[in-house]
Amino acid sequence: MKLILLGAPGAGKGTQATRLAERYQIPHISTGDIFRANIKGNTPLGMQAKSYMDQGQLVPDEITIGMLMDRIHEADCSNGYILDGFPRTLAQADALDSKEEVDAAVNVDVPDETIVKRMSGRRVCPKCGEPYHTKYKVPAQEGICDRCGSELIIRKDDEPATVLMRLEVYHDQTAPLIQHYGNLNKLVSVDGTQELEAVTQAIVQALGE
Repeated sequence: MKLILLGAPGAGKGTQATRLAERYQIPHISTGDIFRANIKGNTPLGMQAKSYMDQGQLVPDEITIGMLMDRIHEADCSNGYILDGFPRTLAQADALDSKEEVDAAVNVDVPDETIVKRMSGRRVCPKCGEPYHTKYKVPAQEGICDRCGSELIIRKDDEPATVLMRLEVYHDQTAPLIQHYGNLNKLVSVDGTQELEAVTQAIVQALGE
C-alpha cells in the first residue's frame, strides 16, 4: 500500500503515519526526519534546508524531489510506504504522479486555532531528540528530558510567530493538494481533532480495512 499523509503542520500526520506504518508493515518516510538528520550532521543540504525551515518556509522542490525518489525505491519500500511531508506542492505531486501510482492521500483535517494551541505546547530534547508536550506528553520532571536529563527547549519552528507563518505557507502552497487528489478520486479525509486512536480507526476504515 502506498499512502500520502496530508494536513497542516501539527495536525498529527507524523503520529498517524507511525501507527499506520506499524499496522501495515511498511516504512514511514518523513521528509522532516531526513532534513533534521542532515541538519544535525551539518551537511550542505542540511544547512540549506535549515535556512528555510527556521523561517517557516518550505524547502525548495529541487532539494526534496530527487532525495525522496531515491528513498522510495529502496528495498524496504517494495510492499509500499507512507509519505509524511511529501508532496507539499503541486510540482512535487506532479513529479510523484509521473513515477508512482499511490493508493490514497489521507487528509488529517484540523482547524488552524487547534494547530496553534497544539504546537505552542511542544517541547524537544536538544541532545537526544525526544519529543514532549505540555499537555499530551509531560516529562516526569518539568522541563527535563526523561531519557537523558537535558533541559527541554521549544524548537524555533514551534514558536507562535513561526507557526502562523507555516500555516500561511501551508494554505498557500500545500492545501491545493487536497483538491488535486480529490480530482484523482484518491482523497480520504478524517477529523483530526478526535482522540488519537479514533483518528487511526477512521483512517483504517476509510481505506477499506
